[in-house]
Amino acid sequence: MSSSLVNEKRSDRGYVSRLLRALRPSHQHSAFSATLLLMASVMLARVIGYLREMYVAWAFGAGPKTDAYVAAFQIPDYLFYLLAGGTTSITFISIYTRHTSRGEEEKAQDAFNTTITVMTAIALLGTVLVELFTPQIAALIFPKFTAEQMELCVYLTRVLLPGQIFFYAGGIVSAVLLSRQMFLYPALSPVLYGFSIILGGLIGAHRFGIAALAYGALVGSFVGPFLINSIAAAKTGLRYQWSFNIRNPEFREWVKLSIPLMLGVSLVSADDWILRYFASGGAGEISRLNYAKRLFALPISILGQAAGQASMPFFAKLFGEGRRREFAQSVNQSVYRVGSAALLVTPLLITAALPLVDLAFHRGRFSFQDAVLTASYFAWFSLSLALWSAQALYARAFYASGDTLTPMVASTLIVLASLPIYAAMFHRYGFTGLAMASGLGILLHTIAIAVLLNHRRLVSLGALPWDELAKVLVTAVVAGLLCYEVSRIWGSAGNWRSDVVSLATIGAAWSAAVAIGLWMTRSRLWRDLRRKAPVAAPEPQPVVERTDGGVQP
Repeated sequence: MSSSLVNEKRSDRGYVSRLLRALRPSHQHSAFSATLLLMASVMLARVIGYLREMYVAWAFGAGPKTDAYVAAFQIPDYLFYLLAGGTTSITFISIYTRHTSRGEEEKAQDAFNTTITVMTAIALLGTVLVELFTPQIAALIFPKFTAEQMELCVYLTRVLLPGQIFFYAGGIVSAVLLSRQMFLYPALSPVLYGFSIILGGLIGAHRFGIAALAYGALVGSFVGPFLINSIAAAKTGLRYQWSFNIRNPEFREWVKLSIPLMLGVSLVSADDWILRYFASGGAGEISRLNYAKRLFALPISILGQAAGQASMPFFAKLFGEGRRREFAQSVNQSVYRVGSAALLVTPLLITAALPLVDLAFHRGRFSFQDAVLTASYFAWFSLSLALWSAQALYARAFYASGDTLTPMVASTLIVLASLPIYAAMFHRYGFTGLAMASGLGILLHTIAIAVLLNHRRLVSLGALPWDELAKVLVTAVVAGLLCYEVSRIWGSAGNWRSDVVSLATIGAAWSAAVAIGLWMTRSRLWRDLRRKAPVAAPEPQPVVERTDGGVQP
């Protein structure tokens, strides 16, 4: 046997061995392997989410019942957001990681015990109160619903509300796993959650109708976010002990970091709420906007959410160790890579919007006209893909530095400033204007967060590789023009065969345009995507703890 063949087989075994190690629950990941794992899990979760939405579209279409079903998630979302802004794990990671990196396991354990005990009790109390006043709250949020829609919305909301307790407790437990760079179980949580919703529909739809999906979501919130993460945390040696020690300094630090998130509001969460409020008067418009947003969530989750979630523990570790230069480089490299990939994907999503939506949802009670309207919303959402992806990383850079007040004050002001934009675009362009306003709002949000990071001298905007980003942008524009011309020739005719042909031809044109464009501009993007980001040597400076729990050189 030749030496080259032997080396090839050894290389193959090496890849397989590394893959199996990465899939071990106890495996500690690098930023790169964690991002790949989370991207894969997010892809699987979104595929399951697509199957769920496909079933809803087939069985119920886009009408009053589906509007009520989608709207039923809003009040539970509000409750979860009020409990630390829905970012429980993000703020807890910084504290837990700092103590474990210093070998202070007892402090980390005490922080976990107190935080999960006190806040789960508050979540339970909040759930009971909201359950009692659900009709009144729903009437304020969806004033244009019919009496039948309101009755269904209130019922489904009350089914979904207890799940927020499991989401909250599971978020704290998953923060422990993420801080230990163990990503497998947190990555599987959304997969199990989505699968439970589908299973609920398959088992109970004939008896309970659309409510079966809500029952499945409730079970999924226990199995996915809470149960599987708790099992994994127990295997790491984490033990829970009841503790109401509100004087615990780590718990007080967590409260200090979380209060701005509780009181403020980010457009990342508020966008869905605003869209549903304005769309509540249109028959099926909440559903169509939701289908478009959920389909758009796939690239957002892969490019922005997965990269941000994987990067957060590493951002926190670099900042906690006082390695400011490496911290800034890591953030900028992540934004450059993720933002560039998003810019390149954007023209493909826009020009392939109709065949993609039609292939995904056109069946059963979801008509071709529904697909056309949903595709227009999807195309406008897709314009802001790079912004949604970048802001996820910028926000986590702030959280890793121990500053939640600055970004949340800025985000709240952006939401308030965006409300007239949503209203004006809605009155000028109808429901399509809401999708346009969504992009304008996230543009303001991303710029504000990036400028603030630069102003605070945490992450320099000037250090971004703007020349490389310009090359990517030019390539994306040219690819978009070419794909548009191709879509005019091979557009969707409302059946799956034409959708497949259209997607194939547009995809081929996009691939060729991107490959040639990056080659002609001599972009180094592909090389940068394949290798780990260069990290500077640690600066030989002592680390001194600040009174707010952060660190400074």
